[in-house]
Amino acid sequence: QTQLLGVLLAAASNFLISISLSIQKCAHRRLVCQAEQKPYYMSKLWWCGIILLGLGEVGNFTAYGFAPIALVAPLGCVSVIGSAFISVFFLKKTMRTADILGGTLTITGIYLLVTFAPSVPQELTAQQVQNYLVSWPFLVYSILEIITFCILLYFYKRKAVKHIVVLLMMVALLASLTVIAVKAVSSMIALSVKGKMQLTYSVFYIMIILMATSCGFQIKFLNQAMHLYEATAVVPINFVFFTTSATISGVIFYREFQSAALLSVFMFLFGCLLSFLGVIIIARNKKEEHLQIPFIDCGHIPGQKLTGKIQPDSHSSCYGTLNKEDDLVKRQS
Repeated sequence: QTQLLGVLLAAASNFLISISLSIQKCAHRRLVCQAEQKPYYMSKLWWCGIILLGLGEVGNFTAYGFAPIALVAPLGCVSVIGSAFISVFFLKKTMRTADILGGTLTITGIYLLVTFAPSVPQELTAQQVQNYLVSWPFLVYSILEIITFCILLYFYKRKAVKHIVVLLMMVALLASLTVIAVKAVSSMIALSVKGKMQLTYSVFYIMIILMATSCGFQIKFLNQAMHLYEATAVVPINFVFFTTSATISGVIFYREFQSAALLSVFMFLFGCLLSFLGVIIIARNKKEEHLQIPFIDCGHIPGQKLTGKIQPDSHSSCYGTLNKEDDLVKRQS
């Protein structure tokens, strides 16, 4: 029953996030169409979207306290399919065959995820979290993750390799630490609310610092990827990497599949695969929408007449210089 509550909370939160993103995009479109341009933060509609986004993230945070990481993380696909279908109503987009096919595959994958997800106790005490932190599987995993992250960071910083896979792999490695910390903090807060105080343990504050730090750097690299590449490429790759990394961290740190049957593990992985395919199909060949920003052509400024040439004649000895530079050369000669 507790796990079902976490599933419903995660699904509702991700659907709320998809609504908030559509509302924010709608607000930006309205502002662009207005005669008097105003900052986006002056729009009430934009703030409504931000509030819904905050509620969705709080709901996601709470869901980790009731359900396994392996179940909550893949449910992020709800926001992807939600955005695809809500945009039809909010932004008046056309429903594509790929959206229907991708949505069907994703929903089927979600059903398999929920049905065959690991069933483990979700009440985590501070003492349990401390024991997990010093367990040898997590120590080995942490060392491998740190080495991989340092290699990727070396290529990113020293070799200026900013390929989308490099950026999103760093995001995924940081996300694995984020979800571990989020689940620990959420679980300890839930136990404290029930009367079993866990907030006096130092591991609680260690996890908060780990959560904030990893989340901050994760946002930095994700923003870099969004700046260099289109969202239609970033969203599906990030979802696949994030879900894979989060699931592995849940398996190693919280031992979520320790007592699961082989068939359950196989069906769970099959459900993940269907969700991945669904998200990729929805995002594939989806055109980026660029807002039309009004501008004034420099050659047709109202009330002004263009009299001089900005670029000298190609046959001139001063080709490649501006007019002022041309006059200076003539005076010097």
